[in-house]
Amino acid sequence: MNQTYKSLCIYVVALLMLLVLPGCGFELKKPIQIPFNSIYGNFQDQTPFGIALRRTIIASGQVQLITDPKRIEEAQVVLEVLREQKDKIILGRTAAGTVNSYQLRLNVAFKLRTQDGIELIPETEISLFRDISFNETIVLSKEAEEQLLYRNMQTDIAEQMMRRVASAGKQWTNVR
Repeated sequence: MNQTYKSLCIYVVALLMLLVLPGCGFELKKPIQIPFNSIYGNFQDQTPFGIALRRTIIASGQVQLITDPKRIEEAQVVLEVLREQKDKIILGRTAAGTVNSYQLRLNVAFKLRTQDGIELIPETEISLFRDISFNETIVLSKEAEEQLLYRNMQTDIAEQMMRRVASAGKQWTNVR
């Protein structure tokens, strides 16, 4: 009897969660809906940030990404990545003077314009920071962690850029 009661309680709680979660606004993450047919991007496809940006644009499913400068006139809008800057700043030192923490910084500046030269997004900079501890005895694993943090920041910035592009595109299509 006790085991049956526990099973019934678990079932009821699970059922209540299934009914309550959609009501609170919870939903799974969806691809960004970009309201353009084609985008020209001047970024390098081979760089880690370029790969993250390409993946984010293609994940929307309906946008053709053009990276060949000879085909720029085929694009509905032009996404210009103006600069990408990585920095590593010392945050703290031990009493002996050795470094024990860093701050990783990633700054990306971009703008979005139409083929007619109308600026949909003026020059905008997105900056992300991550703190990382450092230990001389595990240098290789800390370097791997640093690279992983940079990749995560690049993906996050690419998604933020595409959300801004999607928002600017919706405003632009409403004005036209």
